[in-house]
Amino acid sequence: MRIDWTQYNSASFHDELFDSPGHARPAAERLINYLTSLGVRELTERQRDADRAIAEMGITFTVYTEGQNIDRAWPFDVIPRTIEASEWMRIERGLIQRLTALNRFIDDLYHDRKIIADGIVPEDLIATSANFLPACVGANPPYGVWANICGSDLVRDSDGTVYVLEDNLRVPSGVSYMLENRAITKQVFPEMFQHASILPVDDYASRLFDMLASLSPRKVDVPRVVVLTPGIYNSAYFEHSYLAQRMGVDLVEGSDLVVGDDECVYVRTIRGLERVDVIYRRVNDTFLDPECFEKDSVLGVPGLMRAWRAQNVALANAPGAGVADDKVVYAYVPKIIEYYLGEKAILPNVPTLLLRDEDSRKRVLADLSNWVVKPANESGGYGMLIGPRATAEEKVAMAAAVEANPRNYIAQPVLALSTAPTLVQDEIEPRHLDLRPFILQGQRIWVTPGGLTRVALRRGSLVVNSSQGGGSKDTWIVALES
Repeated sequence: MRIDWTQYNSASFHDELFDSPGHARPAAERLINYLTSLGVRELTERQRDADRAIAEMGITFTVYTEGQNIDRAWPFDVIPRTIEASEWMRIERGLIQRLTALNRFIDDLYHDRKIIADGIVPEDLIATSANFLPACVGANPPYGVWANICGSDLVRDSDGTVYVLEDNLRVPSGVSYMLENRAITKQVFPEMFQHASILPVDDYASRLFDMLASLSPRKVDVPRVVVLTPGIYNSAYFEHSYLAQRMGVDLVEGSDLVVGDDECVYVRTIRGLERVDVIYRRVNDTFLDPECFEKDSVLGVPGLMRAWRAQNVALANAPGAGVADDKVVYAYVPKIIEYYLGEKAILPNVPTLLLRDEDSRKRVLADLSNWVVKPANESGGYGMLIGPRATAEEKVAMAAAVEANPRNYIAQPVLALSTAPTLVQDEIEPRHLDLRPFILQGQRIWVTPGGLTRVALRRGSLVVNSSQGGGSKDTWIVALES
């Protein structure tokens, strides 16, 4: 049965593949023609092929919300999301601008604090940030870069504007799923990659390794890089092991590392202790070093902060980078960009109210139905209230939480997130989505061509996180023929 795209209607939402029913956007024309030639039955069969490949390859994520740790197959939708390369060039410039400014901001906070002295960012905002680490004051990571790997979440509103929804600067995850999405899509749609100009993402692991190697305190031909994981019960363990394997480096836990009397870090091997130059750490800040942070942490390495501050080992991302991950700090990013770079932000923020401000707080709490309220430092969609879909009990609970700790909350209007065609129970329907590109910064800076598109698989849902019932798509940056 042929696909009748005139019956596909995303209503008032901006659709990523169609500008009106039956009329594909230029970047999606080849894809739509191809899907039409397949028909619904063949497309459904290829979705099943993809699901089987995911199960066979063991691509999983972990959900903690049901009283136990449950590994689930990665939810993947076979219909890609397309973006025209000319539009992507602007987005890429905006992401580079943003991370460059944020890294200068973080470095300033741990040194001269000029942005505070000049009254751009309030001092009490930083003093009350859970992610500002006094132990990092005066530290000097390579190139002055604290956040080496950033995953910034982008959304598109109904008028087509692309907004930055948030920046993930601590231990951003999801890039392995971006890479696997591409590998699986190549398996199920091999014909498309023979003819369409789709920008590649396959070199991410080599670019990640090169960036990490550039941070090495020792100038050796091949620095010793390791990936530090909390262990097999972490929800992102698949990604930790995947990236270590793709880079050809050791995957280690805290117990595999030791800090010597020379304040250098060593890994235990069958040949004895061998020095480590760079640690790509996927352990949260406060568990990194029991000498400095959580005393009972068994995930970190005693003395690691001493070795890092002595510049005998590089940590990516650097401890303390999360101070710019705070959703309250997020509201100041356009000013931060202008302060450090003398430029207007290329990519706008979503309009944001700080609920520490009494007038804003009263305005939001008087009508929670029209707002999305988020805690400053949660991730994965946890702790968030989407006003139009919240129950009366949820609104009462959120109001109480805001009143108890106003500094910890922001409010944003409910965006009409863009949609894309998604195969749901053998039917093609519009579903809301976002995009998480990944930016690497060390000696140089680079942005993935596209990123991880996350899609809300439930009809009408705006929550795309896999832990909250979301899935993902391959993301194609398409260079159109001139």
